[in-house]
Amino acid sequence: QVQLVESGGGLVQAGGSLRLSCAASGLTFITFRNYAMGWFRQAPGKEREFVAAITRSGSSAYYVDSARGRFTVSRDNAKKTVYLQMNSLKPEDTAVYYCAATRGTDLTNYQIYEQWGQGTQVTVSS
Repeated sequence: QVQLVESGGGLVQAGGSLRLSCAASGLTFITFRNYAMGWFRQAPGKEREFVAAITRSGSSAYYVDSARGRFTVSRDNAKKTVYLQMNSLKPEDTAVYYCAATRGTDLTNYQIYEQWGQGTQVTVSS
């Protein structure tokens, strides 16, 4: 059973940075490489939103327009961990951030993701 655990959330002032981590367990580093990984977020009263995703090898990454240039997604397959470096944070980035794993290819579509973490809260104060 694949499990994903996010960490690194917290309270930060606008303009600050946070680095989220998502550690996978229940699979080897070889089988971890079978999964593309995504980050999504959900703010109160809003729908879940795609933030970023990275392919199995880590060779390609995708971002929502509002995150491009400020966020960077990366992965360490040996550690079975994916990261989301968030810089120049804005109050509108406040949300619960979730990581997810998929063996599919439409990485911006939350419906193809098979495994989800429980989320980590990110709060950006103005």
